Amino acid sequence: MTIPTENQEQAALFEWAEAASGKYPELRLLHSIPNGGLRDARTAVTLQRTGVKPGVPDICLPVPRGGYGALYIELKRVKGGVMSANQRIWLNLLNANGNRAVVCRGWLEARDTILNYLEENK
Repeated sequence: MTIPTENQEQAALFEWAEAASGKYPELRLLHSIPNGGLRDARTAVTLQRTGVKPGVPDICLPVPRGGYGALYIELKRVKGGVMSANQRIWLNLLNANGNRAVVCRGWLEARDTILNYLEENK
């Protein structure tokens, strides 16, 4: 069995979010943060100069719930995918500053995390 890539997992999550946005209008605010990926050196320098920072989570839902300001998700494959030191630092800093920042393995876990978050103190 082939394990989906992180990009495939993320695409599946956003397909679900689009379909579920009728029931959960907040999902229209769900967005990805394109911080990762391989780039040539020139592009990497430009991105760093314009604010791209290594370790920022992949996905953000800027909706307050349950005492949190926003939900951030670092999405990993169901199997494989290792957290970098910068990713751990960002999750810790986001959590320390009033957000909920988590790691999810696969789009289904991310979906369940988002649904649970949206239902908190509604």
